[in-house]
Amino acid sequence: MSEVEQVVAAARAAQRGWARTPAAERGAALAAAAARLRAAADELAAAHNADTGRLIDEAHGGVLAGAGTLDQYAELGPLHRGRVLHGAWSATDLMVPEPRGVVAAITPWNDPVAIACGLIGAALAVGNTVVHKPSERSPNVGELMTKLLADLFPEHVLQWLPGDGRAGAALASQPGIDVVAHVGSSATGREIAGNSTAKLLLENGGNDPLLIDEGVDPAWAAGQAALGAFTNAGQLCTSVERIFVHSAVAKPFLAELRVAAQEFVTGPLVDIKARDAVHGQVQEALEAGASRVCGGTLSEDSRYPNTVLAKCTPDMRVMREETFGPVAPVCVVDSFDHGLELACSGPYGLAATVLTRDMDHAQRAWRELPVGTVKVNAVFGGAPGGAAQPRGASGTGFGYGPELLDEMTTTKVVHWEAAC
Repeated sequence: MSEVEQVVAAARAAQRGWARTPAAERGAALAAAAARLRAAADELAAAHNADTGRLIDEAHGGVLAGAGTLDQYAELGPLHRGRVLHGAWSATDLMVPEPRGVVAAITPWNDPVAIACGLIGAALAVGNTVVHKPSERSPNVGELMTKLLADLFPEHVLQWLPGDGRAGAALASQPGIDVVAHVGSSATGREIAGNSTAKLLLENGGNDPLLIDEGVDPAWAAGQAALGAFTNAGQLCTSVERIFVHSAVAKPFLAELRVAAQEFVTGPLVDIKARDAVHGQVQEALEAGASRVCGGTLSEDSRYPNTVLAKCTPDMRVMREETFGPVAPVCVVDSFDHGLELACSGPYGLAATVLTRDMDHAQRAWRELPVGTVKVNAVFGGAPGGAAQPRGASGTGFGYGPELLDEMTTTKVVHWEAAC
């Protein structure tokens, strides 16, 4: 029996007992896990920094966000409920949520603690067991986090599986896996979808647009664009990937964005391979007619400068694909309508942002943008419990919030009458 088969078999054997554990006790274990993460936040942030180069403050914030998510599921899990149906007076009719079984949580390197805690927390809260397979690009923080938490639960309820993409593929295709929850590239997501018969929860990245309307303050808009494009060196699923700016504010916006890009502090990309991929898209755009406002040069290590490109067109790869680097490609549009049309184009459907002072434009944007999350006048933010649902090439299934508990459960209908 292979290591993957052994881990999955152990998870399946442990699942029945964990499902029978009172929901309040499962919640208490998750609350203890959240407290342990907070206590180890410095150690986990240092491991994240060593694995991927993410700035310590950002990595530390990711750990605290993960702890907060575990706290949410510690509270939400015991409140997750079914329904009573109104049938015959002599019968009882119920719709009862039950855990699906064994969950494979395949998580990325760019925010390994926060994302893993969402999937692990929701799965465990409702009685599933979890096999966590972190990215091979962040193996140390993934192992450390899982092992820090595992002994708070019964044996084999939470396990860690090392390895590269081959281990992830073997895990996702195991017959004993009931749910595959994957956050990562669209290519990996498509491969999982083609080889797994399990319930799939896939968040496969995006190509998030930022639409800047006329009448907004150019300096404020540039600050928002820089925050969206350069945080974690652009290595976030919800990074700003393409910018459509109204011609009325384009010139001062680009001038302010150049300054913001040069002042924004970023860490390195995850490795040289990632740096080269980002630079390849930038070079293609320049050769196709884009102009370099700043950045766009190679260094000897995996760092890549914050880069602003002007005169971009929607057909350029830097505008069509997820760049996953600190690049802000800008396309000037003559009207809000045209910008919205372009922002609505493309196969991805993760998130989008519109900056506008026009209430009608804001209303149209959130109604028409075919994405799971729309942000108006802020590239990041949102209330706790928001359950984003990616569309198109960005994936399927809810992520976070009470709705993720629904994804991690299946429903049984019960009709019960008295015996004669």
